[in-house]
Amino acid sequence: MENPRALVIDDEPDIRELLSMTLERMAISCDTASNLAEANTFLSSTSYNLCLTDMKLPDGNGLDLVASIQEKYSTLPVAVITAYGSMDIAIEAMKAGAFDFISKPIDLTSLRSLITKAIASNEIPETVEENKTRLIGNSESVKSLINSINKLARSQAPVYISGESGSGKELVARSIHEIGPRNDKEFVPVNCGAIPGELMESEFFGHKKGSFTGASHDKQGLFQAAEGGTLFLDEVADLPIDMQVKLLRAIQEKAVRPVGSQSEMKTDVRILCATHKNLDDLVRQGDFRQDLFYRLNVIQLAVPPLRKRLDDLPLLIDSILARIAEVHGMDAPVVTKDALKTLAEYEFPGNIRELENILERAFTLCESNEITQRDLQLNAMGASLEQPQNGHRGGNHYQSSLNHSSIDEYLLEVEREIICETLENVRWNKTLAAKKLGISFRSLRYRLVKLGLGDGD
Repeated sequence: MENPRALVIDDEPDIRELLSMTLERMAISCDTASNLAEANTFLSSTSYNLCLTDMKLPDGNGLDLVASIQEKYSTLPVAVITAYGSMDIAIEAMKAGAFDFISKPIDLTSLRSLITKAIASNEIPETVEENKTRLIGNSESVKSLINSINKLARSQAPVYISGESGSGKELVARSIHEIGPRNDKEFVPVNCGAIPGELMESEFFGHKKGSFTGASHDKQGLFQAAEGGTLFLDEVADLPIDMQVKLLRAIQEKAVRPVGSQSEMKTDVRILCATHKNLDDLVRQGDFRQDLFYRLNVIQLAVPPLRKRLDDLPLLIDSILARIAEVHGMDAPVVTKDALKTLAEYEFPGNIRELENILERAFTLCESNEITQRDLQLNAMGASLEQPQNGHRGGNHYQSSLNHSSIDEYLLEVEREIICETLENVRWNKTLAAKKLGISFRSLRYRLVKLGLGDGD
């Protein structure tokens, strides 16, 4: 089998020599060009697995080359070399289709990691015949989403995944990771709204033993846990402003400083983020930093709500019921025509997560292995979400429920508030919290994991 082949484009002989030596030591053949004209000659006559190009060239701009390669050789990963501190240029290059970037002075460890992932990215087919994502559906909106996922999996650019609560944003993020060149490393999801503010820096960046009261040992942060893989920041809009500043620096410098440490640690992590809130509005209101939004929103991917893809409902129902039945060691029930018609007419404000909850409840209530319209209990759910005509029945809790997309989401939020308040009152002593809540320690651990409040330990 032939060695992979790379094209290096830089007008500095020392940089060309450094890059070509690094590539050849990795058993990658290499051609070098000092300007765009030479590069285009090589590209027109030779097939490459990777291209490394400087941004400033004697006869043109590296951005023009990136755009040209995207148009003519769409599967060829292009990594751009930027001057130190030129993050804006790197962002523009990735928006234009660059695979990734590396800054001068070039760090050889980072360079080797970039090269390895770029070669792996080149092996991802341009079109994936079989749906290898976690998404289920044949609607046009889902087909378009899957096509975008396949393209984004070949890049290392940050992706901002937008969409309503429960629409499947984490599934999209996992799919991008699993198809891409980082799939042999960890996918680390984190709910940014579930981490107590005083613990946030330690959770993200880790800490050294003795750095604060209670730090009895060194702790690995989320960036270190995701090293070489993907860090998925769910509900990123919930990050406090001071943490947004620290996250911005970590992304720009590709390095983190654990709490209590005197030195930074280099990181190699792809950042994916999501939120059901409108980040543009939050930026205008001053609640989300514009510079952080600019760096996270290199590529935006919108996930359609379930009501916009109801053609996929039968496939989703079959898949969800099969999964529930497998957990219980039973056969999947059949959904009657009337029940299916009722589901098809429902708005699903809580999207796929709400569909899962509805079907799980119906699975428990149904008899004779058949889910009927009555088992769905959608009429009761709809009535409970309607505004009463005679004043303020239900009080503050009722009014609060109207701000949520479904009863299930509202009840989860109430449960989260009760548990968090109890834990804070007992200074996060989980044994004492379980006793005060009147549940077992095991049950508390389960609820903490379910609510995204930690691993339960």
